[in-house]
Amino acid sequence: TYLLGIIISICGNVLISVSLNMQKYTHVRQAQRGSKPYYTSRLWWCAVLLMGVGELGNFAAYGFAPASLIAPLGCVSVIASAIISVAFLKETLRVTDIVGGALTITGTYVLVNFAPHNSTHITAMLVQYNAMSLHFLIYLFVEVIIFCVLLYLYKMKKMKHVVVVILLVSLLASLTVISVKAVSGMIAESIKGSLQLVYPIFYVMLVVMVVSCAFQIKFLNQAMKMFDATEVVPINFVFFTTSAIIAGIVFYQEFEGLAPLNICMFILGCLLSFLGVFLIARNRTQIKPQGRTFITVDKIPGRRYTETVQPEANTSAYGSLAAKLMCNRAGQSDDG
Repeated sequence: TYLLGIIISICGNVLISVSLNMQKYTHVRQAQRGSKPYYTSRLWWCAVLLMGVGELGNFAAYGFAPASLIAPLGCVSVIASAIISVAFLKETLRVTDIVGGALTITGTYVLVNFAPHNSTHITAMLVQYNAMSLHFLIYLFVEVIIFCVLLYLYKMKKMKHVVVVILLVSLLASLTVISVKAVSGMIAESIKGSLQLVYPIFYVMLVVMVVSCAFQIKFLNQAMKMFDATEVVPINFVFFTTSAIIAGIVFYQEFEGLAPLNICMFILGCLLSFLGVFLIARNRTQIKPQGRTFITVDKIPGRRYTETVQPEANTSAYGSLAAKLMCNRAGQSDDG
C-alpha cells in the first residue's frame, strides 16, 4: 500500500504546484489589465480547487505510507513549480535550477528506495497506546519547552529571525503530521470495515490537527511577510521534513527494524533533496513594491553632506542658521 501512498502524494504535490502557478498567473494578469480583483476570476477559483484536491491527496497519502516517506516528497512540488514557471510563465531557466532539479530527483529516488516501506494499520487503540507511551511523552515535553522558549524570544524579546519563526512552524508541524496520519489512518480503517470513528481518540487527534494547522499557517504567513520566499521556502521544507521524520520515528516507530545501510542512504537522500531545493529557490526574482525613489543628501550634485544638519535650539548658532535659511528662501522667491 505504500506505493499507492507515494503515487497519491506525488500527484497531490504536482496539483499544488500547478495551483500556485495558476494563482500567480492570475495575479499578474489582473494587475496588468487593471481590471476586477483576482477573486472574481474563474481561473483563480479553479486554482483554489486544485489546491484543495492536492492537499486532500497529501492527507490521504499519510494513511497508506509512513510519514517519513511522504513528508520528503514535498520536494516534488518545488521541482514541478520550477518547470511550470519556466515553461508557461516564461521565467529564466538558470544553471542552478538544472543542478538543483537533478539533485532533488536523485535524492527523492534514493530516499524512496531506502525509506521504511512497512505500512502500519492505524487503529484507535494503537494511536491511544502510542500517545501514552513514555518516549512520546518525553518528546512532547521537550517540544513544548522549546516551543515556549522560542515563543518568548519571538514575542517578548522581539527576536525576528527567520530560523526562530520557522522553528515554531516546524514544532507545530510535528504534531500536525502525527495527528494527520492518525486521522487519515483511522478513516482508512473505517472505510475498510473496521469502524474507528466511535473512539474518543479520533476526535482528540482531529482537534489537534485543526489547531496545529491553524497556528502553523499563522506563523508561516508571518514569516512570508517579514522575509523573502527564497529564504522561507527552502528552510521551511528542510525543517518540516526533519520534524515529520522525527515525529514518525518517535510516535509510529517507523525506523524499527530498518537496516543501518537503509538509514544512512535515507539520510543521504534527504540531504540531496534539501540541497536541491535550496539551489532551486536560491536568488529567485522577487516582485518589489513600486514606491518613490529618493536621493540621499550626499548624492545631490553641488551639495556637501554634513552630519549636523540643525544645531541645538539653545545654542547661539540656532538663530543665525534659521535667519540664513529664511534669507535663502526669500532670495529664491525674488528670483522667481
